[in-house]
Amino acid sequence: MAQQGQPGQERTLRLELKLIADVGIVGKPNAGKSTLISRCSEARPKIADYPFTTLEPVLGIVELSGERRFVMADIPGLIEGAHAGAGLGHDFLRHIERTRIIVHILDILPIDGTTPAKNYRAICAELAKYSSELASKPEIIVANKMDLDPDKKQYKKLYRSLGSKKIFSVSAVSGEGVKEVIEALWEEVKKQKAATKTQDSE
Repeated sequence: MAQQGQPGQERTLRLELKLIADVGIVGKPNAGKSTLISRCSEARPKIADYPFTTLEPVLGIVELSGERRFVMADIPGLIEGAHAGAGLGHDFLRHIERTRIIVHILDILPIDGTTPAKNYRAICAELAKYSSELASKPEIIVANKMDLDPDKKQYKKLYRSLGSKKIFSVSAVSGEGVKEVIEALWEEVKKQKAATKTQDSE
């Protein structure tokens, strides 16, 4: 015995993959994001002294002593208008929506004539325009390329401009200050994971 079947249903679906990482690195192009993740982990993104070297997000596992580890994502450089899609902004920003922490990498001596403080505010504005959730994520600010500012003159200007916020000073090239940043990130990751478990149990 057989019965005549009915026409099946058709549907077109678009699936978006969002990376899952504990830490998302953001910053202007050529700020040193890829150099930092290569210093912190075994990730080996393409590194060069020109903007937009990184065109795809790169994941790295950061391992610390005592079997501690967390996942870090290097997001390609953001430009003004990224929230509206400029410079493939949507493709990049969506990957940090699921991160626990955002790391702002600031070039202490930008070659385009801007200032680290202006670049920090520009990135914050792009995050806020794209998503209020992104804007409210915990952040760690890192002033990179400190080997170019040995007397910390530019660092002090940045510190004052940002209202005395905590700013880590590093040289991703030499490794100076990187360990302190990694430990601070681990503490924040641990804190955020504990908060998530508490919320889930309520």
